[in-house]
Formats: sequence, C-alpha cells, structure tokens
Amino acid sequence: MFPSAFFFLDRRLSLTSSQPHTRARGVQLLSEVLHECYGNLTEREVLIAFYENRLKDHYIITPPVLQGLRALTKCTVLPPGSAVSMLRSLFQDVHVQVRLDSVAASRFYLKIYPKKFLKGLGADFVFGFVQSMDGERDPRNLLLAFQIAKNIIHRGYDLGKFTEELFEVTSCYFPIDFTPPANDPHGITKEELIEALRAVLSGTPKFAEFLLPLIIEKLDSDVQSAKLDSLQTLTACLSQYEHKDVAEFLEGLWTSLRREVFQTSSERIESAGLAALTTLTSCLSRSVLNSDSEDSLSTFLDLVLKDCKHHLCEPDLKLVWPSAKLLQAACSASNRASHIITAAVMPSLIDQYSSRTQCSHRRTLLEVVVRFIQSVKTSQSSENEESVFSAFRESLCSMVFSALSETNSSLQITATSMLTSLAQQTGLLLDSDIELAVDHLTRLLLTEEDDRVSLAVVECAGALAALHPAAFITKLIPRLKTEIVASEQYSHHAVRQRCLSALAAVSTQPSIVRESTPVLLEVLSSAHTGNLVGFSVEEVVLACRSLQRIAEQVQDTEETGQCFHEVIIPRLLSLALQAALQGLSGFLSGCFHVVRLAGQTASRAVSLFLDGDVSFLPDNSFPSHIQLLKQGDSWSQSQMVCLLMGCVCSLPRSVEVPQIDQLLSQLEEMSCTCSHPLSYTSAAKCFAGLVNKRSQGDSLDSLIQRTTKRVCSELDSTSSPVRTQAFTLMIWVAKALLLRYHPLSTALTDKLFSLLGDADLGAMAADGFSLLMSDSADVLNRGCHADVRIMYRQRFFSENSAKLVQGFNAAPQEKKPNYLKALSNIVNKLPKQETVLLLSLLLEALLCPDQGVQLSTLSCLEPVLINPPPALIQQLEALVSRLLALICSASHGYVRIASLRCIHALSRFPEHEILPFRARVLRALARPLDDKKRLVRSEAVQARGEWFLLGSPGGR
Repeated sequence: MFPSAFFFLDRRLSLTSSQPHTRARGVQLLSEVLHECYGNLTEREVLIAFYENRLKDHYIITPPVLQGLRALTKCTVLPPGSAVSMLRSLFQDVHVQVRLDSVAASRFYLKIYPKKFLKGLGADFVFGFVQSMDGERDPRNLLLAFQIAKNIIHRGYDLGKFTEELFEVTSCYFPIDFTPPANDPHGITKEELIEALRAVLSGTPKFAEFLLPLIIEKLDSDVQSAKLDSLQTLTACLSQYEHKDVAEFLEGLWTSLRREVFQTSSERIESAGLAALTTLTSCLSRSVLNSDSEDSLSTFLDLVLKDCKHHLCEPDLKLVWPSAKLLQAACSASNRASHIITAAVMPSLIDQYSSRTQCSHRRTLLEVVVRFIQSVKTSQSSENEESVFSAFRESLCSMVFSALSETNSSLQITATSMLTSLAQQTGLLLDSDIELAVDHLTRLLLTEEDDRVSLAVVECAGALAALHPAAFITKLIPRLKTEIVASEQYSHHAVRQRCLSALAAVSTQPSIVRESTPVLLEVLSSAHTGNLVGFSVEEVVLACRSLQRIAEQVQDTEETGQCFHEVIIPRLLSLALQAALQGLSGFLSGCFHVVRLAGQTASRAVSLFLDGDVSFLPDNSFPSHIQLLKQGDSWSQSQMVCLLMGCVCSLPRSVEVPQIDQLLSQLEEMSCTCSHPLSYTSAAKCFAGLVNKRSQGDSLDSLIQRTTKRVCSELDSTSSPVRTQAFTLMIWVAKALLLRYHPLSTALTDKLFSLLGDADLGAMAADGFSLLMSDSADVLNRGCHADVRIMYRQRFFSENSAKLVQGFNAAPQEKKPNYLKALSNIVNKLPKQETVLLLSLLLEALLCPDQGVQLSTLSCLEPVLINPPPALIQQLEALVSRLLALICSASHGYVRIASLRCIHALSRFPEHEILPFRARVLRALARPLDDKKRLVRSEAVQARGEWFLLGSPGGR
C-alpha cells in the first residue's frame, strides 16, 4: 500500500519538488494519511527514515513532519531504537526558536518521551530538552515545557550532570511576571504558568542548593506578587525536602521569613510566610537523630526563640503579635516543636499574666496563650496523646477561672475561648475543673447583660457539654429550669431568653436531650396555660426554635429519633391544639419550625386533620371528631393548617402522603372559602406543596384543571366575596407548577397577567410576580424536597416578557404602574444579560411614584451600568435626567443612595459619551452633599469626585 502511496505523492504532489511549499503540502498529506491508518502500517522503518531525513529540509516543512512523527508514535510496536533515533534527530535538526510552529515540537516531546525505552538516552535526553527550551518566550510553549520538565523529574529520568542546567533553564522564569493580552485566544493565565513552574521547582530535592538561595534573594524584592510567589513556592518545596537539604540555609530562610511577618503590609504575605515557617519546622522535625549528629530542629528553634521570645514580655507593644504568630506557626508543625516552644515560652507568659494588673495587658497575654493551645492541637498525632501543656495544667486553670471572675467583658470573652481550648486537650481539665467551669458559665449566663459575653458563654457551654455532658446534666440544666420558671420579680425576659438559648446549645448528646427537652416542653405547656408570669410570644417562639436546633444538631440515634417522634412532636401538636381550642394566638408560629422536621409523624398529622384522630396526642381531653380543615366558627382552629403544611410539605417526593386526594380536596375548599388570612394562605401553600411533588399523569392534570376553573370563576366575578382567597390559591399553585416546568402553568400565569389591569387586584397581581420569582422559606424550596428545575426564572422571563411589554403598551395610564411594578419584581431576580432586553421599560419604571418600584429598578440597573450595552449608551439623556431627579426629589433615603450609585457607575462610561453631562451632574450632586443622611452624603462625595475628575489631566 505505502510504496504505491509514495509513488502517487511523488508524481502528483512532487515530494522532490524544488519548491519548499510544494514539498510541505506533500508531507502534510502523507501525515494526515498516517493519522488515519497508523494501526495498519507495515513499513515503519522506511517512514521513520523518511521523516527523519525531512527534518533536515527547509524549516517550512518541519510542522507537517512533526505531525507525521506523532502519528508514527501511536503505533503499538516501533522498530528497536527508532524512538531514540527520532529524538536525536529532533534535538539535532529542529531549531525550536527559529521555526514558525514551535508548539508542535513541544507537543511532540510531551507525547513520546514517557515511553520507558527513552530512558536509554540518559542525560542526553535532558540535555536535548534543555537546549530546546532555552530562551523560549511563547507562553503556550512555556506551559508545555514546564509540564515536560515536571514529568522528566517525576518519572525518574537521569538528570546526571545537567541538574543545574535543567534548574537554570526553568528557574530563569521565576517568579512568573506575565500578563495575558486582552482577548487572548489561547486563554493561558498567569496562575497556570505559576503552578506549572512551581511543580518543576519543587519536584526534586536536587534543586535545593540552587533554589533556596534564589528564593531568599527574591524575598528581598519590593514586588508583592514576587514575595507571595516565592513564599508559596518555598512551602511547596519544603514539603518534599529533608532536613539535610535545607540545613545550610536555615539562618537566611529564618531572617527572610521573620522580616516578612514583622514588617508585612499584606495579610496574604503574612499568611504565606507563617505557612512556610510551619512547613520548614515540619521538614526539620522529620530528621532522625543520631548520637553524633546535630539536631537541626533545636538549632532552628533556638533562632526563632532568640528573636521572638522577649517580645512576649511586652504585651503593650506591637511586636507581641507578630512574635506570637511566628512561635505558634512553628509550634503547630510537630509534636517535637510544640514541646520545645511551650517549655520555653509558657512559664514566661504565666508569670506575666500574674504580675500584670491592666485588663488590656492580661487579655493580650490570655489571647496569646489561647493561640498556643489551639496551635498545639493541630500538631498532636492522636487525641489520646498527653498534652504538652500537662506541666502547666494548674496554672492555666487558675488563669482561666481568674479571668472568668473579672468584670471586664473582653477578658471574659477571651476566657471562654481559652476554656473551650483547654477542654479539647486531653487531661487538662479534671472533673472538679469542669464543675467549676459550669458554675462560672451559669453565673455569667444569668447575670451578665453584655450580649457579646452571653453569646460567648453559650458557645463555650455547647462545646464543653459535647465533651462532658454529666456536669451539665447535674448542675446547669436544673439551674436554668429554676430560673426560667421563676416569677417575674426574679427573672427578666432577657435572662429567660439566654437560658432557652443555652439549653439548645448544650443539647448535643442524647443524655442531655433527655433532660433538656422536658424543660422546654414544660415551658411551652405553662406558657399557654398562663402559669408562667409575663411569658411573651417571642419566648414561646424561642423555646420552639430551641427544640428545632436540638433536633438539627443532636446525634442522630434511634433513641433521639424516638424521643422526637413519639414524645416531642405529639406533645407540640397537643399544645397547639389546646391553644387553638382556647383561642390563644402566637403559639403556632413557633411550633411550625419543629413540626416540619417530623417526617415520620406525617401520617398521624393527616389523620388528625382529616379524621379528627386525637388518640396519639398526650393529655387527650379533646372533643371527638374535631374538624380542623373546616371553616367553623373559630379561626384559631383553622389556622392550625400551617402545622399540617409543616408536616406533609417537608416530606421527600418518594414518600407517599396518605389520603392525598381527600386531603387536597379539603385544602382546596378551605383555601377558597376560609376568611382568615393565615388559614387560607397556609391551606393554599400546603395545597401547592403537595401538587408540586405529585407524580405526573392524568390525575394531576385533572386536579390542576379543576382548580384552575374554580379560581378563574371566582376571579372573573367582581362581586365574589372570596376573590382574594382565590387569587392566593392561584398564585401559589402557579408557582408550584412553574418550578417543575408543568405545561398547565401557562393558564395560571396568563390569568395573573390579565389581573394587572384589575381595579381591585391589580396591585396584588404585581406583587404576585415577586412571589413567583423569589425563593419561599417554608414551602416549595429544595430544603423541603420540592421539584425545582434549574433556570426556571429565565424560562418564565423568556416566555412572558413579550406579554408584559404588550400589556404595558395597551394599558391605560392609570394601570401602567402595575405593569412597571411587575416588571421590577421580575427583573430583580434575573441575571444582568436578561435585564438588558427591557431597558426602555426600566427607564419608564424610574418615573413610577412607587418607591418600591424605584428601588427595585435601580438595583437592576446598577450591575448593567458596569458593562453597559450599546442600547443603554444611546439612552444616556433619559437615564441621566431621571437619576438626577431621583437624587434631588426622592423622599426615601435608600432610593437616593441607589440613584447616587448608578450615577457613580455612569462615570465609568466612555469619556466622550458622558463628558457633555459633566457640568449638569456636578451641579445636581451639590445638593446631596448636605443631605441629612450620612450614607447619602458618603455616596454623593464618591460620585462627585469621579465626575469632577472627568476630562482633567489627572483624571481617568
């Protein structure tokens, strides 16, 4: 086959032509043929010899020759020595810097060198690669060259005497200083080049003697990016090095790292320096000590302690924190390092704390100790390992309990953090210390009025309770219970609220939950019977929230699950029903958040609401056959449907709701006939939540069609007394169907558009679009396992934006604000690129007197102004006029602020477009400089400064 092909090419395409371009076309065709049928080649040696010979030809032929050689390397079997022969030819005959397509050669190297038999070239291969890469400037080739160099190192190629040459040819690019051109078609970034070069430099310890002096030199640079790159590269290298690789550079490295932390002006550089110090200490900690060898770790830590330790005795000076950070970074590297450093610094810190009297100094010292404890935690090899602070246990406990007894709030907050850290260390707190700690926390919880201290105490109590539950069961919970049920003269509302929060925070273990949940249930029971004096609705809600938090954070065991589903949830339902029968309000809002977690109780809840089955409720003194889904005479009973919504709408879609058809029928009836807003709204939301999860089919379609017919009938009758109820059901069902892309949602959304012109429901219809586009907190969200498809908002906009524009154009003047408000509610939830399509209506919306429409429209416009489309630039006159009018006349401060931000964004438009407006804008911006609102004045100063600099020599 291939001799004939050669003859054909030779006759038709003249491989022996005197014209290089003609020969190049012939080689190109042959290479393309080889790429298609390389598996059937029989004359590989002839082809290889041919291509090697062509490498000596004119440089324009080199790219197609390389393509042909790449095709040959795909052969499963190559003649012996052919790979080495091809590489030798490449290195000898391809001049990478002068040919047109240098990328092809680099890709060729990357393709063929991993083959095992190429190692036969030895150091010659490395030398050839170094020669090929030397002087390369094309970022595409550099990226490939770095990848090749990385593979040469990682795959064990013999570097031989060319180790330094390979380092030099790659390290000359360190640190990377590359800015890609605008609209770079290749998409190579500076970060990609940095990571690729870093992988090469950190690939082998053989580079250590060359790289470490280079990094020390680069750290002297004034360029922040060079410092950061050097520190991150040092961290990457040290994780691969051994102590012998860095021993001779320790003093220079420490000097550079210390300077970067002591004198840094950048948090990123400081963090990178501390990370490098930790890695360096870890590297030295891996050394194996012999009787006649020097301990590199001790030598290095002596340098660190010599320069940093004395600053810890000066807590009022600024160098205490840089010194502490350096010591803590070294301390966190290993167990050996933590022993050495803590033994050196802890006695001094403890003595300083005892001798200092100023609270600010003591707090600083305490914070330093806390950081040391936390850093040592990361260096421990196991949780059961004895703490390095064991020798200082009594002194540390004395410090923390002394600080908790102080009256300074900052000192108390730091002490709670230290107490948490001590508890997490093995053996630092004895049982007696835990009991004393609980006493201190209880005292602060009940007496301290500072919210920051209370929050810190609650967090500390929660952390300690997870580790030592017994002390909290016997000491804290009984005291909190006593305080909660105390009379008004003994217990303030704020104390009760702190107690309830603390009960939730400490209930992380099943043993504590058994003791804490009865207290919360007793509180709820006594609250609605009036046994607790002055117990507010907010505290009822907080008690329920505490139960919810317990359910979410406690260990998920069979015992806790049974406790909630068999005891707590039925008890809550019972209390809610009692409150409803007694006409008490305010209880349901708290119960809802707990009941929604009760998936296993859903069947009982359905039975309760449909059949009046109260047999599973404790303290069963309820009338038989109670009808909670009927209108009846008491709205307090009908509003309990919100608890049903919490139970059934939070179930996964795979769980079948019992008696679903009957339940939907009664929910629909209640939605359309009940007169109590909370009741009919909750019924509509529950109905929508069930419809959203129901399986596709004729049953669902007939249900939707029946519901649509009913609500449209009520909405079309202007005299109907239940139009608001029908509208509420319609909007929630529309949202349920829209989320799942159901085709029948169109009928409901079209009806919503038609209602924008309704005299009574027009404003509600405009607000309804906000409900359609927003996330719902209690139903129809992914947390409730609703069927929510991606980009449903964009789909709704693309299908209905034309209807909105047509309706606006056809509406009478008095109805146009409804369309503008609807538009504002829609585009406020859309990406910027969708907003551009309705610019004319957005500008019209700025004239709407409704402040909500104005604010929503301005929030939509601001991101568009950052990268303005041509259509917006053409309407600058209208935009500037309306924004300046809002700045000067809007009565709402937030509208003025948003308008100023938009004017500020306009200053970044092309200068020739906005310069004609400069004088006009500056005159208008003089007024908000004297605005009574500080935030308005601040925005006005920034905007006016940018506009003032327009067109000036020092301006943009």
